[in-house]
Amino acid sequence: MIYPATFEQKIGFDRLREQVAALCSMRAARERLAAECFSTSAREIGQRLALADEMRLLLEMERDFPGGDYPDIDFLVAKLRVEGSFLDVEEVMTLYGALSALGGIVSFIRTRGEHYPALFERTRDIAAFPEIVQRIETILDRFGNVRDNASPALLQVRRAIREHEGQAAKRLQAVLASAKSAGIVDADAQISIREGRAVIPVSAANKRKINGFIHDESATGKTFYIEPVEVVEINNELRELEYAERREIVRILSEFTDAIRPDTESIAVSGDYLAEIDMLRAKGRWASENGCVKPILSTDDRLVLRNARHPLLQQTLRAAGREIVPLDLQLDRRKHILVISGPNAGGKSVCLKTTGIVQYMFQCGFLVPASENSELPVFRSLFIDIGDEQSIDNDLSTYSSHLLNMKHMLAGASDRTLVLIDEFGSGTEPTIGGAIAEAILEKLLEKGCYGVITTHYANIKYYASNTEGIANGAMQFDVQRIRPLFRLEMGKPGSSFAIEIARKIGLPEEIIRAASEKAGSDHINIERQLREIARDKHYWEQKRDRIRLTDRKVEELEQTYSEQLAGIRAERQEILRRAKQEAQQLIADANRQIENTIRTIREAQAEKELTRLARRELEDFREQQVEKADDAERDAAVSREIERIERRRQRRAERKAREGAAAAAAAPAPEVEKPREVVEGSKVRMEGQDMVGVVQSVKGNRAQVAFGQILTTVDRSRLRVVSNSEYREATRPVAPRTVVSADISARKLRFRDHIDVRGMRAAEALEQVRDFIDDALMVGVSTVSILHGKGTGALKEEIRRYLRSVPEVVSAVDEHADRGGAGITVVTFDLS
Repeated sequence: MIYPATFEQKIGFDRLREQVAALCSMRAARERLAAECFSTSAREIGQRLALADEMRLLLEMERDFPGGDYPDIDFLVAKLRVEGSFLDVEEVMTLYGALSALGGIVSFIRTRGEHYPALFERTRDIAAFPEIVQRIETILDRFGNVRDNASPALLQVRRAIREHEGQAAKRLQAVLASAKSAGIVDADAQISIREGRAVIPVSAANKRKINGFIHDESATGKTFYIEPVEVVEINNELRELEYAERREIVRILSEFTDAIRPDTESIAVSGDYLAEIDMLRAKGRWASENGCVKPILSTDDRLVLRNARHPLLQQTLRAAGREIVPLDLQLDRRKHILVISGPNAGGKSVCLKTTGIVQYMFQCGFLVPASENSELPVFRSLFIDIGDEQSIDNDLSTYSSHLLNMKHMLAGASDRTLVLIDEFGSGTEPTIGGAIAEAILEKLLEKGCYGVITTHYANIKYYASNTEGIANGAMQFDVQRIRPLFRLEMGKPGSSFAIEIARKIGLPEEIIRAASEKAGSDHINIERQLREIARDKHYWEQKRDRIRLTDRKVEELEQTYSEQLAGIRAERQEILRRAKQEAQQLIADANRQIENTIRTIREAQAEKELTRLARRELEDFREQQVEKADDAERDAAVSREIERIERRRQRRAERKAREGAAAAAAAPAPEVEKPREVVEGSKVRMEGQDMVGVVQSVKGNRAQVAFGQILTTVDRSRLRVVSNSEYREATRPVAPRTVVSADISARKLRFRDHIDVRGMRAAEALEQVRDFIDDALMVGVSTVSILHGKGTGALKEEIRRYLRSVPEVVSAVDEHADRGGAGITVVTFDLS
């Protein structure tokens, strides 16, 4: 159920549907689009969204999809159903265009069924009629004219027509030449056509001098157009041949129509399919132009909007060169009603309309302007109360119209209802209006319906803060510049900032002071506290931005140092290469000395076997020395790389800890936890010592503690209870740093070459990506992939910006279109 009847106009969906309809080329497609109404079937909604999303992807990825305008054929089908009728030449040409486009579409989708399963399933049983297309091509040429060889009889008639036209032209030229020589007609006179007859223009004075029939005269009456008697007979025969040509064409078209009449119903089904494809194509094109995607169909009654935008507002701002502020919102069974407060013109109504249009588009089968990880449930009814519905005809005031809407909402609300109420309780005396609004809100809460409600009333904010199932939300406001930020923050009520706005527009200070006194200290104090919260939040956001800017500068410095380090490494490799050459030269000199020794032994008639054995041992020794040098150098390089990455990770952890400490300093100081009592089995640490142990027994103020294999008795006051995690950390064995290869092998076994950061905020995602890249470099993987989704592209750009700062990254490009396209970044490293 949708209430009121003007729901689409209130949220702007009627204008959206008109924009999509303008992209349809078929009248039948526009009619089908107008019939795309609100659905409560999850299966039907899923099918509509799948078809629309696959068409959007197809239009974005495929360049050879049959395009152009698709013609309507429903009127042709209606004519085919009438026995004895036949399609004229123009209608046959229209049918040819429709069936040709149909054949191209069906063939295209069937050859790519694995990429577009929903479209493939919709196309499975559609007939393409290639025989009819070929038959039409034998009848008509590409200009829509009937071919001479459409039938033998037509070919014969047209040959006769051309012969008679030639004869008539020759005789007429002869008569004209004779008349010119006799001075009957002007020397520059030419043959004209009147009523399908070839005639000669003759002056009125000489019209009796040429035997023939007068067919016309000029407007002035000075010139007559005469058909000479010599060509009358030929023209009569030519006219009969033209009649015969038309009869033969009618016979050919009637025969063709009778031949395809048994396929009328199949053609009608194919025409409906073509209209549906045209409608889906319009939906896909509009979705691509407005950044719309297929959301997740929620199975646990969660309504999650991420980066949601009102498409009409987005178009308006884009035309003005401005960016829209997206909406992030979440409702579930635990918190299913959101009360939004904040200043006037701060974006409350936009949030409400955005929620309404996104949900309505979803249940009408339209792709929605939000991120792909948005989740939307299926509601059975949508109610909205926005704007002024006062009516002179019905004697309704503004407040009466609001109350009438509330009456309908309460009557039809259920746990599968979404209500959207703007300026809840306004339009009457504030005290009673707020009380009635609170009572209505309580009833809506009892019914379990979902809702987004905007208000300025303080009692509604208090009720939301203290009631389970309702969440407060505030439209953010820049207190320093006295301007709204159009960004929703959930979890706290908002201030109307009436005093600040009044000051900004220049209202006299004495009026503002008097108003503050009349409002009372309690109200002013609450408003002041809300303003202070907003001001503090703005301060910390600015501080966070400065930290992010500092991080970026540090990353740039790190890149510079990495480049310098690469140069130092190259120089070091060159020094090692020269040192190795010198070592090999020393070994060669030693070999020569040993050879001299062997020669001396041989001359002393020593045993040959002993000599050969000595030489083999010498060669083995030399190879072992060189290999040891290479292994030592490689292990040292891996150790240095691990230490460098660990240092970089440690610096990030320290920076993150400093940020957390700063945020903790701004937050209220937590209550100091009381020290836990030392009992038997407690994990404890002795004051001034790092070693931890387990309490074996407690007797009075003395406790027996096992520190490893040592049992000792100490005073309980010197023991402090530690957590299990601290105990595990203190007793964890320290792995020797020298076992580099074992550590690398273990990391390789645990490492996965892909990561999914969809749904994360930019800062959290970047932290995950940094650790992931560090691990990839540490284990020596050459290629990894990062799944971040498409969305608005902001998260992808942040990740790409970081990857450009990593010296080892050779490239960061989109995945192949078949495997995710722009939603996945493939990263390649230089491990040399």
